[in-house]
Amino acid sequence: MKVILKQDVKGKGKKGQMIEAAEGYARNFLIPKGLAVLATPDAMNTMKMQAKAKAKADAEAKAAALEIAEKLKSCQVKIAAKGGEGGKLFGAVTSKEISAALKEQYNMDVDAKKLMLAEPIKAFGGYEAKAKLGFEISGTVHVLVVEAK
Repeated sequence: MKVILKQDVKGKGKKGQMIEAAEGYARNFLIPKGLAVLATPDAMNTMKMQAKAKAKADAEAKAAALEIAEKLKSCQVKIAAKGGEGGKLFGAVTSKEISAALKEQYNMDVDAKKLMLAEPIKAFGGYEAKAKLGFEISGTVHVLVVEAK
């Protein structure tokens, strides 16, 4: 019996996939639990429309990620931090602070979870943080840590 999965089912397939399942398994488990629907022509058409919409959304998200990566090349984020003698900071500059500074200075939304620091920033100076934007696209954020007055 052909069914279209509404959710990922371990060992059977992913959401939106049409699979061949045993009749008893489909009628007694998959359909009553809301994990699948019968593969009627109407349901198959809906599945194709959803696949098209997902592909379009993915293409738009990839284009947006490429655009952000291009913008990141030309900007340097300045972060003012308090420090002591020898150029050491009190604490460290985090990816959350870098993300907030990007939003404030360049009006760019880059999630703090997407920013990767090689090591914590604990001194004044220039640094680079890698931004993993998804779809195997990454950019580099140039960070300049200056002393707060």
